[in-house]
Amino acid sequence: MELIDGKKIADAIKQEIAAEVAQMVAAGGKKPHLAAVLVGHDGGSETYVAHKVKACEQCGFNSTVVRFEDNVTEEELLATIEKLNNDTDIDGFIVQLPLPKHIDEQKIIEAIDYRKDVDGFHPVNVGRMSIGLPCFVSATPQGIMELLKRYEINTKGADCVVLGRSNIVGKPVASLMMQKAMPGDATVTVCHSRTKDIKEYCRRADIIIAALGSPGFVTEDMVKDGVVIIDVGTTRVPSKETKSGFRLKGDVDFEHVAPKCSYITPVPGGVGPMTIVSLMKNTLLAAQHKIYK
Repeated sequence: MELIDGKKIADAIKQEIAAEVAQMVAAGGKKPHLAAVLVGHDGGSETYVAHKVKACEQCGFNSTVVRFEDNVTEEELLATIEKLNNDTDIDGFIVQLPLPKHIDEQKIIEAIDYRKDVDGFHPVNVGRMSIGLPCFVSATPQGIMELLKRYEINTKGADCVVLGRSNIVGKPVASLMMQKAMPGDATVTVCHSRTKDIKEYCRRADIIIAALGSPGFVTEDMVKDGVVIIDVGTTRVPSKETKSGFRLKGDVDFEHVAPKCSYITPVPGGVGPMTIVSLMKNTLLAAQHKIYK
């Protein structure tokens, strides 16, 4: 069993990005600039945005955080998005999800200029990704593909099971794994809450990408020997052993499943760091106008 070290790969990519940014600046160009819109004080969102700001510093980017209280109106948020769309100094920006229930998330996503949509959630980017055209690929699926690539895991013809059908991870990663590319060229099955006998699908799988948000869902009896597992789950569970009072737990029962795997990502330290660095890569591409001229 080999542990897929997302932190190590992410650190290497950040160094690659920083070197590229240094060259851009030395040639008279501007630093890439990423903005994040944060509504409310959700602990997970606060932590995630703080990691993004730190990653911007490490990559040589400028960063801006625009904060609103939970009671912000949809109109105020849309006005801010319009301002960011028209700000020539901002190369890319994200609106941190989830949003309060009185705000229509899809409406907010569609208001973002797809050329600055470094989260890759806008329908234009999702549509272009689905048919293999250049686009901003959403950060977590892109991070997963990068891990498979850098660990030289052969996906060609592999039986891949994706657990979860969210627009953020499940659907896009299934689409990427099907495409004629490397990584890719896999035979993909998407399982979800209405799938009958998920265990049977998982037992046949060469690769399992678990993105359910259900701690410990994948157990030892659900996987075959030699399986590759990418665990996207990051659920906070109570813990007396940590200062924060909680710890992150993945969708896979790591202790019992890991011995059967050829490769597996840990939680934390697997997919999480790759999500952040993928956002940095998208922002760099936006600054370089490599996707949309």
